[in-house]
Amino acid sequence: MAGARSSDAKGQGEALLWDLLTFERLMTGPVVHLIYWAGLGVLALVAFSALGASIGVALREASWFGKLLALPVLVAGLLFCAAGVLLWRSFCEFYVAIFRISDDLRAMREAVDAERRSGQR
Repeated sequence: MAGARSSDAKGQGEALLWDLLTFERLMTGPVVHLIYWAGLGVLALVAFSALGASIGVALREASWFGKLLALPVLVAGLLFCAAGVLLWRSFCEFYVAIFRISDDLRAMREAVDAERRSGQR
């Protein structure tokens, strides 16, 4: 029984490799997810740099005006980052939706082909 499992696993591995080499299975979905998380990491770095910039403005200026100026720098930087996160999410969701449509169309095509084959018999 263990031999049957290993041959099934080997067959599934070969099928997966064949699907990837012939573009029967698209790898873009998982890749888009990785790119999404990498983009969120970059946006987190931008948010920390906005925080650092506001602290830098507050420390550089000795007067109360410098400390007052640091608050709008912080708010503007964090709003920019929040908008960036929303735009990045919508951008990545758009690509995931496009590739899911492709997968659904492929499944529909396979179902129609299977129906045609069963109707011919």
